[in-house]
Amino acid sequence: MPKLDWVALTVFIVLFIGVTAVGFIAARWRKGDLNLLHEWGLAGSRFGTLVTWFLLGGDLYTAYTFVAVPGLAFAKGALAFFAMPYTIITYPLVFLFMPRLWAVSRKRGYLTAADFVRGRFDSHWLALAVALTGILATMPYIALQLYGMEVSIFELGINPEIALLVAFVILAAYTFVSGLRAPALIAIVKDCMIWIAVIVCVIYIPIQLGGYGHIFALAQQHFVAANAKSTTGPVGSIFLGTSASQVAFSTLALGSALALFMYPHAVTGVLASKSGTVVKRNMALLPIYSFMLGLIALLGYFALAAGVKPDPIYKTNIAVPGLIHLMFPSWFAGFAYAAITIGALVPASVMSIAAANLFTRNIYKEYFRRGASDREESNTAKTASLVVKLGALGFVLIPGATLYAINLQLLGGVWILQIFPALVFGLYTRWFNRWALLIGWAVGMVAGTWMAASVNFASTFTLTFGGHAYPVYTALIAFILNVVVAAVFTLMFSAVKVSNGQDATVLADYEDLAPAGVTAS
Repeated sequence: MPKLDWVALTVFIVLFIGVTAVGFIAARWRKGDLNLLHEWGLAGSRFGTLVTWFLLGGDLYTAYTFVAVPGLAFAKGALAFFAMPYTIITYPLVFLFMPRLWAVSRKRGYLTAADFVRGRFDSHWLALAVALTGILATMPYIALQLYGMEVSIFELGINPEIALLVAFVILAAYTFVSGLRAPALIAIVKDCMIWIAVIVCVIYIPIQLGGYGHIFALAQQHFVAANAKSTTGPVGSIFLGTSASQVAFSTLALGSALALFMYPHAVTGVLASKSGTVVKRNMALLPIYSFMLGLIALLGYFALAAGVKPDPIYKTNIAVPGLIHLMFPSWFAGFAYAAITIGALVPASVMSIAAANLFTRNIYKEYFRRGASDREESNTAKTASLVVKLGALGFVLIPGATLYAINLQLLGGVWILQIFPALVFGLYTRWFNRWALLIGWAVGMVAGTWMAASVNFASTFTLTFGGHAYPVYTALIAFILNVVVAAVFTLMFSAVKVSNGQDATVLADYEDLAPAGVTAS
C-alpha cells in the first residue's frame, strides 16, 4: 500500500463531506412527496435539459469507466477505444426510440421498462424476465462502482475497506432520504470535477513526458516488446492492425451501443426528464462526454510512458490512480481521487434506485402485494435499494469476490441486450408474439452465458468462417440468436393462432409531446 498522504487525504475528505451535504440537501430541491415512488424513484419526472445532461452523463460515464477504460488501453492498446464509437453510435439510436418510451410511460404512468412491456404485450412473465434481467445486470455494475472507488482510495494510503464502509453508509443514507434528486444534484458537482481533472491531465502530463508523439512512441515500443515475449498471441497495439482485432473492435462497439440504454439506470435517467424534447436534446449533447471518454482512454498510454507498473491486486486498473500519484502534487491528487470516488456515487445511487423500482413495481407489487399503497411502494423501494447496495458491497469486501463481480458485469452486458427485442421492437410493433419474445430471451440468456463462461468471461467469442477465426462480441451473437428464435416462433404461433394478449396502449400514447403547462427548456 502507498504511504499515507495527509495533504491528498485532507483534500479528499473535505470534498467528500461537501458532496455528502449536497446529497442530503437534494431532498429539499424541487420538492415533492417522497412517499410516492414516482417522486422518490424518478424525481417526479421534472428534470430539464441541463440537469438531465449531467445526470445521464454521471450515470453512464461511471467511476469504473474512468478506471477500466484507460486500464484496458494500458493493457491492450487501441481495443480500449471501442468505447468511443459505441457511445457515438448509441445516441442516434436512442434519439429514435427513447422519446417514444418517455411519451408512453408518462401517459400510462410507467416507471420502468418492464412496466411498458407488461402493458404492451399483456404478459407478466415477459415483464418479469425484463425486470429480473435488469436487476441481475445492475447489481455487479454497482459493485464495480465501489471497486473503482477502492482503487482510488488505495492510492491515498488508507485502508480501502474501512473507507468503503463509510462511503456505503453515506451513499445509502442520502439515497434513502433524497431518492433520485440526490445523484442528480451530485452529478453536477461530480461532472465539473471530472472535466477539470481530465483537462488538466491531458495538458499537463504530456508537457512533463515530452509530448504526445513521444508518449505514443513509448506506448508502441511497450506493446512491440510485450508481443514479442507473449506465448499466447498478440498482447496489444496502439493500432488495430489485424482483421481479427477490427472485428472484435466493431462488434464490441455495435453490441455495446445497442445495450447501453437497456440498463435500468439509463432508462431511469431518461424517464426522469420532463419532456420528450429534453430527451432528444440530451441525445444530441451527450456525445460531448464521448470526447471526454477518448481523453480518459489516452491516460492508459500516459501511464505506460510514465512507467506505471501493474499492481498485484488491482492489476492494470491501477493505471490512472498510479499515474495521478506519480505526476501530480498531493493537493491535486486528492482532488482527482475525490472526483473518481464521487464519480462512483452518482451511478451507484441511480443503479440502486433503478433496481429498486423494478423490484417494487414488477415483482413485489405484481406477485406479492397487488394492493400496495403509494407509501408502501415507496418504502419497499427504499428498502430494496439498501439491499441492492449491501449486496454490491459484499462483492467488493469479500476476498476474491471482485473477480466474480467483474465477470458478472461482463455477463450483465450479454444479459441486458436480450431485452432489446421486447422493449425497442415493442415500441414500434406488436408483430412479435409475447411467448416468442420470452423464448427468444431465454435462448439469448442461456447461449450468451454459455459462450461467456466457455471463454473464461472474455468479451468476445471466436467464430470461424472460411478457415478464418473472428472474435465477435458475445452479447451480439446471443442477441442475433434471440431475434431469430423470436421471429421463427412468432411465425409458428401465428400459424396456430396463439393469442398475443391485449395491448394496453394506444397510438396516441406514443406522441412525443411535453405535458400541458410544462416547457421543454
